[in-house]
Amino acid sequence: MSKIKPSKGAPYARIMGVGGYRPTRVVPNEVILETIDSSDEWIRSRSGIATRHWASDEETVAAMSIEASGKAIADAGITPEQIGGVIVATVSHFQQTPAIATEIADKIGAGKPAAFDISAGCAGFGYGLTLAKGMVVEGSAEYVLVIGVERLSDLTDLEDRATAFLFGDGAGAVIVGPSQEPKMGPTIWGSEGDKSETIKQTVPWNELHVGDVSKLPLDSAGNIKFPAITQEGQAVFRWAVFEMAKVAKEALDAAGLSPDDLDVFIPHQANMRIIDSMVKTLKLPEHVTVARDVETTGNTSAASIPLAMERLLATGAAKSGDTALVIGFGAGLVYAATVVTLP
Repeated sequence: MSKIKPSKGAPYARIMGVGGYRPTRVVPNEVILETIDSSDEWIRSRSGIATRHWASDEETVAAMSIEASGKAIADAGITPEQIGGVIVATVSHFQQTPAIATEIADKIGAGKPAAFDISAGCAGFGYGLTLAKGMVVEGSAEYVLVIGVERLSDLTDLEDRATAFLFGDGAGAVIVGPSQEPKMGPTIWGSEGDKSETIKQTVPWNELHVGDVSKLPLDSAGNIKFPAITQEGQAVFRWAVFEMAKVAKEALDAAGLSPDDLDVFIPHQANMRIIDSMVKTLKLPEHVTVARDVETTGNTSAASIPLAMERLLATGAAKSGDTALVIGFGAGLVYAATVVTLP
């Protein structure tokens, strides 16, 4: 017989509070058109995006995260000292080590929680949510702060007609804490590494100083381009629409629910056409509120789901206690879907 005592965690976990931060600068499509040969009509028809937010020098990954976290903590009705874990999902914190989560934990006054970053692209928030749920139920933390944050304007090639208009900046955060009844369903997550080339960084960081400079991409002025995110649009679209609808259905099945049981659908805000196609494929009833935050926020990768969740609740489009299906998907290719009760 094992001598190890069992963990004393909560029976279940739930999202207790949510907060978001969008940079103050709003960038319309007209600004994007200064560097690519396109039109506002083309951008809107292809992506549904009209505007996006770009961060200033002061609106760092840490600064945006701290703002969003403060709102989530207040919304949850807890104090920073009660937080036992800080998980940050991001691909745009450029300092390899230490993790930005440790700085955020310190600056919000969380004491000495477990703190770490995860890199799972646009599915990062879903991965973080699942890890936080495990920590609460296992008993290693009573409350966990999960942050999705990106400064994708730093990784945007403004001369790339296929991606220049897609990306935005921002931070979203939630507090995951104990519950006496199920408020978060099982997570359906995974990866398809054979498709990793469809969304990727153009140049590895080490190529900038040890690689063959002659092979590096140049901008129109002949300068070496900073690494950026590139993607095969049609391949990603087909994968997201058809394969991710299947994953979303699996998450509903795992939670013992049908589309009729849903109140809200919060997919990763990648593209309005993808969102609308998923709604159609899933045959969601008209009463289901669908997040379409991408129109004014753009694609903020790991931040998109919590930002969309925060806006739905703030505007009254969704309410506390609603049942929501959330699904993130992106570079890797990776995905994560689950059903949650909104805080």
